[in-house]
Formats: sequence, C-alpha cells, structure tokens
Amino acid sequence: MHYTGTIWRPPYEAASLLLEVTAGCTHHRCRFCTLYADLPFRFRMSPMEDIEADLKEAQKMYRSFCGRKATRTFLTGGNPFVLKYDRLMEIAGLVHRYFPEMKTIGSFARVTDIALKTDAELAALRGAGYDGLTIGMETADDGALRFMEKGYLAADILEQCGRLDRAGIRYSFFYLTGISGAGCGEDGARATADLCNRLHPTLVGANMLTIYPDAKLYEDIRQGNWREESETEKYREVRTLVEGLEIPTEFAAFGASNAFQFHGVLPEDKGKLLAFLDDVMENVGEDELRRYRESVRHL
Repeated sequence: MHYTGTIWRPPYEAASLLLEVTAGCTHHRCRFCTLYADLPFRFRMSPMEDIEADLKEAQKMYRSFCGRKATRTFLTGGNPFVLKYDRLMEIAGLVHRYFPEMKTIGSFARVTDIALKTDAELAALRGAGYDGLTIGMETADDGALRFMEKGYLAADILEQCGRLDRAGIRYSFFYLTGISGAGCGEDGARATADLCNRLHPTLVGANMLTIYPDAKLYEDIRQGNWREESETEKYREVRTLVEGLEIPTEFAAFGASNAFQFHGVLPEDKGKLLAFLDDVMENVGEDELRRYRESVRHL
C-alpha cells in the first residue's frame, strides 16, 4: 500500500479500509497544527495508478486474510474532499469496482472544500457513496478562527455544512478545546453549541489543544501574544459545550489529547456526561492534568 508519513484517521474509522488519495493539507497554515510536519511537501495528490494498485492489493488482502467484506473506505490525507468532483467520482468508481460491497466513502474535509462543489455535485457524490465526512470545525468563535488562520468563519461553517445536510451527506465535527485561549473558552463553547444546534452533525468530538514547539502558536505564547487555558479551564469549556447542545447527536472525547475519554448520546446522556465532567473538575487537580498534557509527546 502507498502510505506517506503518519496516517491520521478518526478513532471511529478503525475498521475502515484506509486508502491514500492525498498526503498533507492544502491549507497548512493553522497556528496550532503540527500533524503534517514530517512531510517534505505541503500537499500531494496520489496518482490514480497508485490508488488502483492499492485497491487491488487490498482486495487480495480482504479475500485472503480478513474473512469479512469491506463496507467502509476512509480516504487518507489532511483534506481529500478538496479534490475536484470528477476526481472524487473517479476514485469512487474504482472503489466500487474492486469492492462492490462498499457502502460508504469518508474522509477528512475542510469547510472550504465543501464550497468548491455545487449542490448538484454534492448530491451526486452522495449517490456515489460519499458519506460520513470528518470536519475539523474547531470552534464557532470567530476571533479564534481568525487568529489561528483557519481560513473560514462561523458563518461559513453554517452555510457549507447546511449544504451537506441538504445533500444528505452526514458529517462529524472535531471541536478543539482551548482554541479560544485563557479566559475565553466558555464563550467559544457557547458559540459553538449555538452553531451546532442549527445543523445536524452525527457526532461532536472534543479534542484538547496540545501545543508543540514546532507549532507557530508555541512562538505566539513565548512572545506573549496568546495565553493558553489551564487544564481545568478546558474541562469547564467542554462542560459548557455539552450543556449547550440541544440537538440529537453523539458527543465523544476519544483521542490521545484527552486525559479522560468518554462518550454519550445526546440528549439522553447529557446528565451522565455533565456529572462525569464535574467529577473530573472536582477530584482531579490541575497538576495531574498538566502532567498528562506534558506526557503527550505526539498526537
């Protein structure tokens, strides 16, 4: 299989066929991000012949060793959904040729990737199996989005994900706890809950901001241009987000950035989730939580 650098996938894509169609990220400017620092280039599309060769190899592997059918493909890379409509459709055609049983195709996507497609193209992509995108929306705090150079604002999230809703393409959000900075996290969480309540994410996943020396944000902190939230502040922020969500969705904290991992279905599990977060804040000290943060050497 043609895999380049570290392969990132959401925890819930563990059973998916991982197919590399891009490497790196087209944006590559977020001040906190170091995920693709190991690549010697910013972004690269995989040649179609490599994609087809990988599907042939995966087909043999599934037939010989897996003992099960492949029903879900996850396209790897920072934001494969940026690819033009025709290329995404060609990839879907290859996936279905080698795996006729394949039901859905997902990937990471930036908000700006959706804007590149017409409504008709989104509907056709859904018909070709594209469903279950993972979008790092991070927050609906426009000040934080601007400072972190995300390349879009809350209004763009609302507009573009509303288009996904209308096309029938399901999606999950990654929320980055701590992105608003010291003293601002709960305001960012409230703004994010208000935005999510106007959309239909199948899951809101919280990840906690972890800052590494090769991130631009690290230098911002050193120069006094930005202040990081404490670890207990981050848990208050997550609590505010959970409390504000009024839509039926899943809420989860699965990734390694979270000292405590948890999952629930809203609205029925809201009380359980809030009680769990209260327990963390009451019984786990800042020092212990900070030790965990510093132990996370790489996401």
